[in-house]
Amino acid sequence: MRLFGVTGGVGMGKTTSGELLRQLGVSVSDTDVIARQLVEPGQPALEEVVGKFGRSVLASDGTLNRRELARIVFSDTSARSTLESILHPRIRAVWEAEVKTWRAAGKATGAVIIPLLFETNAAPLFDAVICIACSPETQLQRLRQRGWTDTEIQQRLNAQYPTVGKNSDSDFVVWTDTTLESHSAQLERILKRPLQSSAQKAP
Repeated sequence: MRLFGVTGGVGMGKTTSGELLRQLGVSVSDTDVIARQLVEPGQPALEEVVGKFGRSVLASDGTLNRRELARIVFSDTSARSTLESILHPRIRAVWEAEVKTWRAAGKATGAVIIPLLFETNAAPLFDAVICIACSPETQLQRLRQRGWTDTEIQQRLNAQYPTVGKNSDSDFVVWTDTTLESHSAQLERILKRPLQSSAQKAP
C-alpha cells in the first residue's frame, strides 16, 4: 500500500483535500477528527487535560471548551507542550492502528492528514508527503470566516512550522486557491505518479 502524509497550514484546505481523496478511492484518516474524539466526555485524555488545565476548560455540559483551551495553550509555549504530550501519542496510536487495518484489508492507497506532520517528526513514516497550501490572503480570509480574531489567527500561525518550510520539505504541493475541480485534479495527478519507494516506512 502506498501511504501519503498530508499536511499544511491552518485554514489551507486539508479537510477538503481529505474529502476529495476519499472520492478518489483513498482510505483517509484525519488526525483533527481523532483529536476531537479523544477529548469527548468520558475519555481519559479529557480527564488528563482537565487535570492539567483546570475545570475552566470544560463547558457547562461537560464537553471541552475548545476556545478557552486554545486561549491558554496558544499564549503559553509550555502549556501547549503539555497539551501536545497528552494528545500526540494517543493520536499517533490511533492512526497507526488504522493504517495497519488498511494494509491487512489490502487497500491500495492511504492518506493520513496531520497538520503538525513535520513538527512531530512523522514524515519518515510515509512514502510521500503532500502539502496543502494557499496564499496568505486566502488563508486569512478563511480563518476570519471561522470567527477567529486576528490575534487568535497569529497565535496559531506562530505555533506551526511556516508554510514555506512545509512546502519545500514536502514531495508534492497542492494549491487550493482554485476550484474544487482543479483541487481534485491536482490530487489525482499525484496519485497516478509512481513513487520511488514503497511501504517499507510503514508504522
